[in-house]
Amino acid sequence: MNSIVQLQNISKSELFEHLENLIDRKLEPFNAINKNEKLSVQEVSEELGVTDLTVHNYIKKGILPAFKIGRRVFIKRVDLDDALKEVKSLRYQRK
Repeated sequence: MNSIVQLQNISKSELFEHLENLIDRKLEPFNAINKNEKLSVQEVSEELGVTDLTVHNYIKKGILPAFKIGRRVFIKRVDLDDALKEVKSLRYQRK
């Protein structure tokens, strides 16, 4: 990592654009999560760091949308992400 880079005749906006593209390419594997992925209650509880009962309570309260396949309960990745965004936005609202 001891390489030296010299930039000549490049504008500030061009430099930012190149840096953004580089960062996007490096982060792409982390953002490639399947949005249609179905998560079990146990997987969601592990991801959120709560118990299975808490996830079931979130589902009962309507905080977390879920669906059943047979007797098993699943949550879509998109629904989990949306619910987390909603909770974060509600946390900082003025009362």
